Amino acid sequence: MDMTTFERSLEGATPPEGLSKPLQALWQEAKGAWDKAHGLAQADKGAAGAWVHAYLHRVEGDLRNAGYWYRRAGRPASEQALRVEWRSIATALLAEE
Repeated sequence: MDMTTFERSLEGATPPEGLSKPLQALWQEAKGAWDKAHGLAQADKGAAGAWVHAYLHRVEGDLRNAGYWYRRAGRPASEQALRVEWRSIATALLAEE
């Protein structure tokens, strides 16, 4: 799936089939379902889940917790605008699928 298709899928009621948990989490967050997104990110124990988890804590405003998850993901803490970071993460994760 490419980024355009992923973004268009946000017009629907459910995420596309076959997305990884981190991508599902980004999809849910974009739809305003932060708690659902957080649960999905937590369920993924890899670096991708930790990266999305970090982003979600930035959205929440908990920068200390976000910093912990960026370290777990092996990523520097982001200073990008939230929507720019969302798109950066989604683009990177879609390229890995």
